[in-house]
Parts: sequence; C-alpha cells; structure tokens
Amino acid sequence: MTSIEIINKIGSKLQALRNAQGLTQEELADRAGLTKGFISQVERGLTSISVESLILLLNALDEDISDFFAETSEEDIVFTKKDRIIASKDGVSKYEFLIPGAQNWSMDPTIIELNPTDNGMEEGPHEGEEFGYVLDGCITLVLDDKVYKAKKGECFYFDSNVNHKIKPCGSKKSKILLIFSPISY
Repeated sequence: MTSIEIINKIGSKLQALRNAQGLTQEELADRAGLTKGFISQVERGLTSISVESLILLLNALDEDISDFFAETSEEDIVFTKKDRIIASKDGVSKYEFLIPGAQNWSMDPTIIELNPTDNGMEEGPHEGEEFGYVLDGCITLVLDDKVYKAKKGECFYFDSNVNHKIKPCGSKKSKILLIFSPISY
C-alpha cells in the first residue's frame, strides 16, 4: 500500500467514525483541540496526520488506536501479474505462484513451464489432489507405472496418493496451469 493510499484510508476511517457518532467536523475539532480545516483535509486525504494528532482525534472519538488499525478480513479477489511469485524448482524452467500467500488457503494454483530438455516434476505419494490444464505444448503424466499424455486444451486430474511425475513431451515448450489441493508444502 502506498503512503497516499494509507493517508486516504486513515482519513476515510476517521470520517466514518465521526459520522457514526453524529459529529460535525467542528464538534470533533473542539473535542480534539484541532481545527475544522485540518480535520477536513485529513478526511479528504489532502494532508498527512501526525501520530499525536491522530491520538487526539481517536481519544475525542473514544476509539482505541489498536482497534482503529485492526484490519478487517477483506479477501483479495482479483490478482494481477505483479502479484505473482516466480520460484525455482528442480526439473522445470519456470514455476510461478499465481496467488501470493496461498499457503493460507486450501488450494494453490501455479503455472509451470517446461522446456523440451527439462526433467519435469516428480513427487512421491502425499495427501491431496492435483488438477492440470495444458495451456501450450504437451506433457507426459506418469502415475506409478501408468503413462498418460495431455496436449494443449486438455486437462488431467488425479489423487496425489501415488508416485507422480509431470514432464514435457514434444519439441516445444509446454505450459500448464497446475492446482494442488490441499497445499502440500
């Protein structure tokens, strides 16, 4: 969050608290020993506020500072490309976490890119399920000793309680959306 966003958020929260108590800016200014103009600027995000002034306002509103800064449990719904985290993983060219902090959730979507020379990803049995959608190229999926192929536009789904490996097939780069549930790391 940028400093401008923080200033705006503080101002909006102060305004909401003042309105909830039915106070005018002038009444709050009198209680806090500040000016109406200053409170107006703070509420509109036009000026920053010192800790001392914030405490004066919160005391005038009978609000505890820790409650004021307590975050509500707003969930992020949309994630952009800049939110993604690229990690290194043996056997693949690119391993991209699509949702930051997904370890707090029940599934973990990733995009995996495999060059034709990559060894692929191999895991032993573990709890959960895996779903994959081939975005480009083709992959070979090995579950214990059974081999399956999936190409662009096809998907796969399996219980992770078996040895499994995803590796590239063909002569071009493969790209898959892979979703683990629950998260196994």
